[in-house]
Amino acid sequence: MEKAKGYEGWGIVELFGHQTIAGRLSSETVGGCPMLRVDVPETEGAQAFTKFYGSGAIYAMTPTDEATAHMAAHSIQARPVELWIVPTQRSLPAAEDKNFL
Repeated sequence: MEKAKGYEGWGIVELFGHQTIAGRLSSETVGGCPMLRVDVPETEGAQAFTKFYGSGAIYAMTPTDEATAHMAAHSIQARPVELWIVPTQRSLPAAEDKNFL
């Protein structure tokens, strides 16, 4: 039996949720699941980063040359996950009247 051939190259990926990302594309298995790896190149004002997508998240994929993928990445300005600072959870103040409800 012949093993399925994965894609490796530059491209633009359209994702469900009206998102687009561009970079170096490759197939990779993560946790036993086939994933599309997108290595987004560094652009002016944004560091390089990697994202993995399952097939259910992908609407379309357009292979391109490296220069086109770089231009698209610069235009899209996708960002890596940023640290979210969650304020400490606060409880409601105690009710003055214990028979309120």
